[in-house]
Amino acid sequence: MRTLGTAAAALAVAVLAASCGASESSDEEASPGALTTGVTDDSVVIGTHQPLTGPASPGFVHVSTGASAVFDYVNDNGGIHGRRIDYRVEDDAFDPARTMDVTRSLIDDDEVFALLGGLGTPTHESVIEELNDEGVPDLFVSSGALAWDQPEEYPYSYGFQVDYSKEAKVQGAYIAENFPGDDVGLLYQNDDVGPASHAGIEQYLMDDIVAWESYDPGVPELDGQVAELKAADADVAVCYCIPAFLGLAILEAQAIGYEPQWVAPSFGGDVEIVSQLIEEYAEGTPAEDVPPEAFTDGLIITAFLPMAAQSDDPWTAFYRDIHEEYNEGAPFTDTTVYGMVQATLFAQLLMEVGPDLDRERLLRTLNSREWTGPGLVPFVATETDHSGYSGVMVVRNRAGEEPEILQEPRVTDSDGGEILPFELDRPDPDDVPLFG
Repeated sequence: MRTLGTAAAALAVAVLAASCGASESSDEEASPGALTTGVTDDSVVIGTHQPLTGPASPGFVHVSTGASAVFDYVNDNGGIHGRRIDYRVEDDAFDPARTMDVTRSLIDDDEVFALLGGLGTPTHESVIEELNDEGVPDLFVSSGALAWDQPEEYPYSYGFQVDYSKEAKVQGAYIAENFPGDDVGLLYQNDDVGPASHAGIEQYLMDDIVAWESYDPGVPELDGQVAELKAADADVAVCYCIPAFLGLAILEAQAIGYEPQWVAPSFGGDVEIVSQLIEEYAEGTPAEDVPPEAFTDGLIITAFLPMAAQSDDPWTAFYRDIHEEYNEGAPFTDTTVYGMVQATLFAQLLMEVGPDLDRERLLRTLNSREWTGPGLVPFVATETDHSGYSGVMVVRNRAGEEPEILQEPRVTDSDGGEILPFELDRPDPDDVPLFG
C-alpha cells in the first residue's frame, strides 16, 4: 500500500506565480499598419498562452476550453460586427522559455490583434515587455500579481482576477470577525503568492497567526508543513495554494488526525478539480474508500465570479448551456467559468468598439466606461488603473448542495484601505449583447 508521501511524489504540480521584476517598455508608437494587425472584414485573430500539457495543466487547462466555447457560441450566432473570433491557443507547458517562443510565434506568424488571458505570473512576466513594445493589447492576464496593473510601465497590459493582496484582506477581516480568538496557520507558495497574500491577511490577523509554512511547488510533499500547522494548534488553516497543493494538504491533514477549518482563495479553491485530485492522491492509501467530496465539505472559499456549483445564478446557467453544447464530455468547473468570463468581457468590448476596429480604439473603449456582466464585483479598467476585479465574496462549500454564501461580495484596495460593501447592478445574460 502506498503512503501519502509516495502518492504525492508521483504528482505533477506547478508554480502559479513568481516574483515580478521591473522592466521598461518602449516609447515608440505602433505604426499605423500595426493598429489593425489581425483584423480583416470577416475575422479578428487573437491568441493566448496556456498550460495545455505539463504539470500545471490539471484544472488550468479548462480556462481556454471555457473561452473557446464562448467564442464558438458567438461565431455560430454571426460573430461581432460581421467578424468571427479566431482564437488561437498555444501550449507553453507553464515554462517561461516556451511562453516566449509561442508568444513570438503568435505575434510574428499568426499576427494576432491581441492577447487574451495569458496564464501565470512567471510565464506572462517573460513576455509582458515584448507585448508592450510591439503595441499588442495584452488583456485580462490570468494571474493575481500586481505586475499587470502598471499602466505607466505597461500601457497595453490589463489584469483580470482580483489580486492576491485584496483577496487576502477580505479573508483576514472575515476570519477575525467570525473566528475570534482562534489561532491561524498559513500555508503558502514560496513565490509572489506568499508575500502578496501576507500583505493582506496580516493587516487583520497578525496577532493570531501562529504558523507560517511555505512549500516549494517543485516538491510535491506537504507532510512536514501540515505537521507544523497541527503542532502549532492552528484552528484555521489558510492555504494560499493552487488546487494540487490544497488537495494534498487536506489529505495529509486527514492522515494525521488534524481537522482545522480550511480556507482557500479563488485561484486554488476550485472544488471540482480539488476533489478529483484528492481522489487521485488517495489511491492506494487508507483514504481511498472515503468519497472525495467529503474532504472538501465545509471548505471556505473566496470568489469574485459566479461558481460552477451555483446553479441558480443566471450566468452559471447560461455558461452551463454553452458548455454542454460546445465542450461535451469535459468537466464544468470554476476555471471553465473563469475562461468563459474572459471571453465574455472581450466580446462585450468588441461590440462596444463597433465595426471600425483597431488597437487604439480597443483600449480607448476599454478605458472609457464601467464594465458589468458576469462578475460579482466591479471590474476596473481605466487609463490609470488596470487592476481588474476589485473584491470577493466568502462562501462555504457544501457537498452536493449550492455553496452557502457567508458574506456578500466586498471590495477593497491592495494597500491599507477599508473593506467596503457595495451594490452592483449586475445584468442578466440576456441584457448583454455578445454578437451582432
